Amino acid sequence: MKCKTLISASLLFFSIQIFGQVYTDKIVGEKNQQLKDSLKTEEYPYALPIWGEKVAKKGYKLPYSAGISVNYFWQDSEIVINNLQVGFNNGPMYNLDEIVRFDKSHVEAGALTIRPDIWLLPFLNIYGIFGKANTATKINAGIWIPDADNNWSEVAKFNTQANFDATTFGIGMTPTIGIGGGWLALDMNMAWTDISSLDKPAFSYVFGPRLGKTFKLQKERTITGWVGAFRVHINGDTNGNLPLADFINLDNAQAKVDSGLAKVDENQTKVDSWWNGLTPAEQKKPSNIAKHNTANRALESAGTILGTLDDALARGADSSVQYSLQKRPKDMWNFIIGSQYQFNKHFMFRAECGFLGSRTQVLGSFQYRFGL
Repeated sequence: MKCKTLISASLLFFSIQIFGQVYTDKIVGEKNQQLKDSLKTEEYPYALPIWGEKVAKKGYKLPYSAGISVNYFWQDSEIVINNLQVGFNNGPMYNLDEIVRFDKSHVEAGALTIRPDIWLLPFLNIYGIFGKANTATKINAGIWIPDADNNWSEVAKFNTQANFDATTFGIGMTPTIGIGGGWLALDMNMAWTDISSLDKPAFSYVFGPRLGKTFKLQKERTITGWVGAFRVHINGDTNGNLPLADFINLDNAQAKVDSGLAKVDENQTKVDSWWNGLTPAEQKKPSNIAKHNTANRALESAGTILGTLDDALARGADSSVQYSLQKRPKDMWNFIIGSQYQFNKHFMFRAECGFLGSRTQVLGSFQYRFGL
């Protein structure tokens, strides 16, 4: 079973963090007094940032006011899917939460992006994100039904991986403050990922606080290190419409449906026999009523969805699948460490790694800066 419905939804958990590590630095210390004095007397040559000249004359060293970076970003994230509803051929939608179980589903993605940016204010950088992403999504799931003893068993199982291409675009901003080479940055961006199988682009919001220190080397060369965090929020609702052939493997689907329906009938017979074998007093016990209702509800749901799928298979490749679901990352936060080597004020190379929790990510970046 390919289940590209769920795969395309899980792609939403690909979220991009493209923080550019430059900042306006307050010059402090006696050994830097000459630099501080020169900033106060020199004319600031650029239009941006706003109030750039005033800030420079107060002893702040500003980076070049514009830049462009090329970034490669890779991420693997575990996801949680719920409130799954599926229908066929524009018919009724059925909630499958009670009978479908997911086991450690992941989305792995890589993206190549371009990030243009400007310093609008001395302590506020704004930027855009434009890129292409490739994803490989792994879904492990099964359909489960109960028997008369309320023991649940799996009647259908699927493990699948599919690849998708996507286009990503977004905007972001980074408020920063720097004093004596130490700095704090609060990066945040909103991004939309466009996938053909979704009704509309997927939205994500990323927040990444970082605390770091820059160390001077020779001339304009510096090395910077930082620690921080990565938090991602995903728009939780997804709706879509796919051909039936993109939902299941039509070659063996009928055999799986027939086997599932037979197992549902078998368990329904067991549940009915158990219930009819109880005395009237036992049938009134709340525990038995709850077990009976749960079994009947789950078996009815499994029988209905398998029966509807059976009808859709009879119509062949012209059938379609409609779906809606909610999804979220298993962990919203993970830890970040990173470093940047600045060759001069124009050229910089950066690497960053995120880990802990259920998400791992790696970023590599080359940045060129210039004055506006």
